[in-house]
Amino acid sequence: MTDKQTGGPAEWIWPFAFLVCAGWLCWHIPAFILDWFPPENESLFMQVSELHTRKEVLQEMPGLFGGFANIVDYAALALLPVVTVLGSRSIVVAPMEFEHWRQWDRFALFIGRVTMIMIITMTMVMLYEVFMRYVVEAPTKWANELTLWIAGFIFLCSGLYAMQQRSHIRITILYDVVPRPLRKVCDVLSTLLIVIFAAGVVFGSYTQVFINKLYRWEMFGTAFDPPIPATIQPMILIIMCLIALQAVANLIADWNVEPEVFVVDEDEINAIKRSVGVE
Repeated sequence: MTDKQTGGPAEWIWPFAFLVCAGWLCWHIPAFILDWFPPENESLFMQVSELHTRKEVLQEMPGLFGGFANIVDYAALALLPVVTVLGSRSIVVAPMEFEHWRQWDRFALFIGRVTMIMIITMTMVMLYEVFMRYVVEAPTKWANELTLWIAGFIFLCSGLYAMQQRSHIRITILYDVVPRPLRKVCDVLSTLLIVIFAAGVVFGSYTQVFINKLYRWEMFGTAFDPPIPATIQPMILIIMCLIALQAVANLIADWNVEPEVFVVDEDEINAIKRSVGVE
């Protein structure tokens, strides 16, 4: 396949760059909290400050502007939107993907590529842990928690990609038999329910997630102690909002498109009957 058909090296470079920048920022969010939204409570300030100092990768690098975030943190913050835009613009839709995509679908498609890179990364971490544990007999303290952390992001980001691809499970027995105008009513109602659900969850859990988890920088409580609660829970709300927006975009894009009608394959039904001994 040619680069035009596959996207070439850009299909790997931009998602990987996005993952590096996003991963660095996730690990160093406390620096930005302390610089931009410092807790008024002295005890909480000291708690977040201690966590930042203990987890800081570049211990010897001073913070910019007399703060906690250093030049690498700000570089990652500046590069993240740039990488996102360039990566989204470089998307080449694969033959097996949804063909009636629009320009606004590029972000979801790009997140799909990032998710694929995360799956590869998670697999490599697991293989490394297996090698260290059973061959070298020196298991790591971080591989299991890192795998859980990445898997959480994979699960969430896959939801956005699946929404763009229209690949969520659907039961269309009634939908297929009603006339087209009524199908549009069903489409509007289903999209409205998604939006209402997302808005309700965000409204009901905003304080719990962004104040109690993110702002207080809740850790996982293990030897590696990654900030899984502080990052995964806010990501749930963010992804839910993106899925709701994607659902609205899908509704607009598919408004005049004749929906796919699922026809029962009699040969497949007969094959299933024969396999279970039913005539």
